[in-house]
Amino acid sequence: MMEEEELEFVEELEAVLQLTPEVQLAIEQVFPSQDPLDRADFNAVEYINTLFPTEQSLANIDEVVNKIRLKIRRLDDNIRTVVRGQTNVGQDGRQALEEAQKAIQQLFGKIKDIKDKAEKSEQMVKEITRDIKQLDHAKRHLTTSITTLNHLHMLAGGVDSLEAMTRRRQYGEVANLLQGVMNVLEHFHKYMGIPQIRQLSERVKAAQTELGQQILADFEEAFPSQGTKRPGGPSNVLRDACLVANILDPRIKQEIIKKFIKQHLSEYLVLFQENQDVAWLDKIDRRYAWIKRQLVDYEEKYGRMFPREWCMAERIAVEFCHVTRAELAKIMRTRAKEIEVKLLLFAIQRTTNFEGFLAKRFSGCTLTDGTLKKLESPPPSTNPFLEDEPTPEMEELATEKGDLDQPKKPKAPDNPFHGIVSKCFEPHLYVYIESQDKNLGELIDRFVADFKAQGPPKPNTDEGGAVLPSCADLFVYYKKCMVQCSQLSTGEPMIALTTIFQKYLREYAWKILSGNLPKTTTSSGGLTISSLLKEKEGSEVAKFTLEELCLICNILSTAEYCLATTQQLEEKLKEKVDVSLIERINLTGEMDTFSTVISSSIQLLVQDLDAACDPALTAMSKLLQAHRSVKDQLRRMERPRSS
Repeated sequence: MMEEEELEFVEELEAVLQLTPEVQLAIEQVFPSQDPLDRADFNAVEYINTLFPTEQSLANIDEVVNKIRLKIRRLDDNIRTVVRGQTNVGQDGRQALEEAQKAIQQLFGKIKDIKDKAEKSEQMVKEITRDIKQLDHAKRHLTTSITTLNHLHMLAGGVDSLEAMTRRRQYGEVANLLQGVMNVLEHFHKYMGIPQIRQLSERVKAAQTELGQQILADFEEAFPSQGTKRPGGPSNVLRDACLVANILDPRIKQEIIKKFIKQHLSEYLVLFQENQDVAWLDKIDRRYAWIKRQLVDYEEKYGRMFPREWCMAERIAVEFCHVTRAELAKIMRTRAKEIEVKLLLFAIQRTTNFEGFLAKRFSGCTLTDGTLKKLESPPPSTNPFLEDEPTPEMEELATEKGDLDQPKKPKAPDNPFHGIVSKCFEPHLYVYIESQDKNLGELIDRFVADFKAQGPPKPNTDEGGAVLPSCADLFVYYKKCMVQCSQLSTGEPMIALTTIFQKYLREYAWKILSGNLPKTTTSSGGLTISSLLKEKEGSEVAKFTLEELCLICNILSTAEYCLATTQQLEEKLKEKVDVSLIERINLTGEMDTFSTVISSSIQLLVQDLDAACDPALTAMSKLLQAHRSVKDQLRRMERPRSS
């Protein structure tokens, strides 16, 4: 039993002493050793065999045993020392912990003492500075009170002075004082609950109301609505009153401006009443000459009375434009049957010149948003219709038509006053459209008559495919009409003009191009095998003369030019017209018409070529048939001989 227990103990001890490879590797790295006893795979049998490899080596066994015992004794001493050292370390640790706890308690006591002393110091400082804070608050409140009292004194004195100066009409002093009183009153908004402050505020409002009514009365007296203007120049009182009006309610300023402009234009409404001769379009220059004189008169007499920022001269001019547009629209509706195209264009030219004059003199700062429609600059293009300058051909054509007085307007995007008066002419532009319809009809008739009188172009191999001159004249006139109409309006009149363009493009294609193509009675079916083999003895083949061929080539070149230029014309019309009307411009039908003319011209040239080739082909066919007949005869002659 004892032996079994010892064996079990040894096995348990070996199991406990069995270390993992990782632990064993760590021990070897920390405590490197070459001793076989320190190896993890130590084998006692191998170790003994190493010590006693032979029987002769057993002679010193006692010495080896003594060394091993000595080594065991040293290991025991080391183990004992380590164990005792660990026992002393525990006692030292407990002692050190107790000492640390005592030190912490002492430190906590010192911190508490410091905190108590700090609280006592703070309380002492508060007691010392309590009186200083009270004095500081007292100083701040006293300063605020003194400032408020000063403002109150200024406000009370200012209100009294304001009322007194208002009664004496000392507007120059009132202008400076009123602004100061209003600035001081802003500091008392939070004190409006105090009856005295509220009373002063009401007195200021009452003074402002009285000032406004008094200034309006002064202007009404100086510039009465009925009657003539005061012969003398403006007084300093009114000039100072305008400075006061700048500070008062903006409605006072607007009322002054409205009454002054109304009185200033009252004479205009009388002179140019609807029943007066000078009110009609042929004397429209007198309207603009009158306002120019009035502007000069205003600058001389009243230029210094109104502040510069009021822009009174521009306001007078703008109101004149509004009144003139309304009056012209009314009189043109009444006398619409008397409007002729030359008269209408004359009036538009003078009106646009006047609008250009306004643009040079004024900035347009008084114009309200939405009053005028400012056109956008068209993008750059290679379109030949882009140039707005009149060409020599255009001027020559205008001379023939007697339209030298056509309006030459400044470009709309550079003129903020564009259309401020001339907009009234737009409903009557149908007169201009009808005139252009008539002129284009006469132009087409002249082209037809010239073609009949002069005949087709003379044959010339170098100029056989030249464009007809009438085509260039037509598109030059189109360009002039388009530029004029776009300057007058970019709305419905442009659509009406486009319809006129379409009408006469078709007429030009029918009367000038298709109508002058040579007519043929015999048509060739083309170069087919049947035509090559068919004899045409005794039949006459229709052929075109050199003059007719040149005419066909001219018409073909002209149709191609018209097709390309019509496409450019459509693009330019879309650039000129309002964006909402672009979809209504479509010249596809007219371009198809010119394409048809091109096809007809090419077909005629092909027919002529076919007809020119027919005699040679017929001769070749006859020669071939003669050759075949000779061969047949030779064959028939050879057959009897062979038989």
